[in-house]
Amino acid sequence: MAKKVTPYKDSDLGKKQQVTQMFDTISGNYDGLNRVISFGIDVKWRKKVVAAIAASRPLTVLDIATGTGDLAIQIAEAVPQAKITGLDISPGMLKVGKEKVSKKNLDSRIDMVIGDSEALPFDENTFDAITVAFGVRNFEHLEKGLTEICRVLKPGGIFMVLETSVPVKFPFKQGYRIYSKTLLPLIGRIFSKDRSAYAYLSESASVFPYGEAFNNILRKSGFINVSDKPQTFGVATIYQASKK
Repeated sequence: MAKKVTPYKDSDLGKKQQVTQMFDTISGNYDGLNRVISFGIDVKWRKKVVAAIAASRPLTVLDIATGTGDLAIQIAEAVPQAKITGLDISPGMLKVGKEKVSKKNLDSRIDMVIGDSEALPFDENTFDAITVAFGVRNFEHLEKGLTEICRVLKPGGIFMVLETSVPVKFPFKQGYRIYSKTLLPLIGRIFSKDRSAYAYLSESASVFPYGEAFNNILRKSGFINVSDKPQTFGVATIYQASKK
C-alpha cells in the first residue's frame, strides 16, 4: 500500500478536501508553472494521449481531473466529431478552464462540470473514451476511483492515464530525485502563493505506484488489455486499458 500523502500536513480535512483547496489556490498560475516545472515536455506527452484517443474515433469522451482543460481542448480539436466532458473537483481550476474553452469557441463541444472521480455523475457505459492526465495520484481512494471510471466506460472503450513516475536507471534516477526534492518545491515556493502545493505534488509523485504496480491496480479495478509506456527516461508514463 502506497504511503498516503496530503497537501497540508496540519489540516484536519481529508485528502479530497485538501486537494480541492490546493488546486483552487494555485489555479491562476497552474498552467504557467506546469510548463516551467516540466520544461514544456508535458505538451509532448499530452499529444501522444490525444493521438491514441483520436485513433479510436470516439463520439463521447470524459476527461477526469481536467483542471484548466488543456487535454479536453486538445481532444476536441483533434476529434471534431466528439463531445467532451471535462470533470474536476476544483471550482477554481474549472473557472480557468471554462474561460479557455470559450476563447477557443468550443463551448458547444466541451462541458466543464464539477464532480468527484469516486462518485461519477454518469450512467454505466456512457463514454467511448476516458482520460486522466496527472490526476489519479490525487484520488483519495485510488481503486474506488478507477472502478468508477471502468463503470462509466463503454465495453471496448479506451482508458488512458498520463501520470508521473520515477526513473529506474542511472543517472536519471539520481537526477530525478535531486530535481523532485529540491528544485521542484523551490520553483513552487517562488512562483506560487501556496508553499505546500508543489511540495505535495513532488512527494505524491514519488510514492505513487507506477509501471507494473499500477497496471495490476488497473486490472484489479476491472480493466483489460493494460499496457504502459514510460516517457522521457521514465519521469512520466502513459497507461492504456480497455473494458471487456
